[in-house]
Amino acid sequence: MLIKSRARELDGSAAGGSPLDDGYLDRTPYFQFILLSLLFPMWGAAAGLNDILIPQFKQVFELSDAAAAFVQSAFYGGYFLIAILASRFIKRTSYKAAVMVGLVLYIVGCWLFFPASHMATYSVFLVAIFAIAVGLSFLETSANTYSSMLGPRRTSTLRLNISQTFTPLGNLAGIILGKYLVFDDEASLEQQIQQVEGAERQALVERLLGQTLLPYKYILVVLVVLLVLFAITQYPRCRPKAEVLSKKAQATVGETLKYLSTNARFLKGIGAQFMYVGLQTAVWSFTIRLALETHPGMNEFTGANYMIFGFIAFFIGKFPANFLMSRFSPAHVLIAYGAIGAVVLAAAAVGPAQWAIWGVIAANLLMGPCWPTIFGRTLDTIEDKRYQETGGAILVMAIVGGAVIPAVQGVVSDVTGSLQVSFLVGAVCFAVIMLFFLDQARHTRTAGEQEPVPAGQG
Repeated sequence: MLIKSRARELDGSAAGGSPLDDGYLDRTPYFQFILLSLLFPMWGAAAGLNDILIPQFKQVFELSDAAAAFVQSAFYGGYFLIAILASRFIKRTSYKAAVMVGLVLYIVGCWLFFPASHMATYSVFLVAIFAIAVGLSFLETSANTYSSMLGPRRTSTLRLNISQTFTPLGNLAGIILGKYLVFDDEASLEQQIQQVEGAERQALVERLLGQTLLPYKYILVVLVVLLVLFAITQYPRCRPKAEVLSKKAQATVGETLKYLSTNARFLKGIGAQFMYVGLQTAVWSFTIRLALETHPGMNEFTGANYMIFGFIAFFIGKFPANFLMSRFSPAHVLIAYGAIGAVVLAAAAVGPAQWAIWGVIAANLLMGPCWPTIFGRTLDTIEDKRYQETGGAILVMAIVGGAVIPAVQGVVSDVTGSLQVSFLVGAVCFAVIMLFFLDQARHTRTAGEQEPVPAGQG
């Protein structure tokens, strides 16, 4: 009985789909796919809360814009350092096992906010944020690739786009939790802190830092529920048959890196993903700060509304993108999005201050399809699927752009004395994404390849 059960797990048929030779399934197991997609808003919520923590920590710890951006450096640095380890764990076990480990580590990271809020030092909060990122690295390394493989290969980009549609819901939940649980609807944090001294100031700082842990209490409850659901749900392994039948498939990290280093299209995809994650993170990191800078007298509680508008725009923007990619080449759609995005952010950076925040919010409409399309197209360049888990992990490592680009924008802001002008950094990122998809379209046309089937075609 145990042998039969194990065999059924290996071929995936008991979980709602039969595996093909390349590891993809002949059909999508919808319950498992939906449950997996529910992980995507969980890292969205963590990212959204970072955008609340940055203006909070800037005032409480009296930081420069560059130093405040270290929140993102700790967060995305955790992804970068752990992704390869996560991929090797997946190769030795399964995608489901990596999801379980990621959920446990995420729970541990959230719990660390409790002692961090009492110790009240910036470095301890960064450790807690880094710990959360370690768990999320396991989740994203497994879930992004797994989502693309839970069904036929020709619709892999569609599935990942659908799963990624859940991410902005998490972003929105994170920013709403942060607005109502972390911020007060009083004077701005800068004014509150400047008005008190001595013991009264210390008490205010302790109260403000204590409020930072409140959203993580709610996240902990959801994480425990997801952990239980994954523990009791059977999932297909989605392994290429060659990997199951031959030990030759067990490529080392060195062999994988050698193979991938000769794949020029894969390397370009890494660069594009680096710039996109940096763009997204920088825009979100400084949206509230831009609202405060361009609207004197506004407090963080009200400024968070602009972040909510941005996440709503990010979510809404995915739907016309999916529609357009069902009618036209995804590469051509992203070329247009990249060009328009570069113009919009450049105009926000150098145009009238009162309109800048709306330009930044409009840019969110254009970011939605970037990550899943870059990820799916780049992953498909790995023809030898023995290297897929590590290749997916390296793509996740490109998230380190979220640690670098916001810091670069922070430095530009500090040097120029204008946070608004620093959004030119995001315009450059959009331009690079446009160039990447121009190259993709040119390669597809030259090679005579058929475009992967996008949304609505599979």
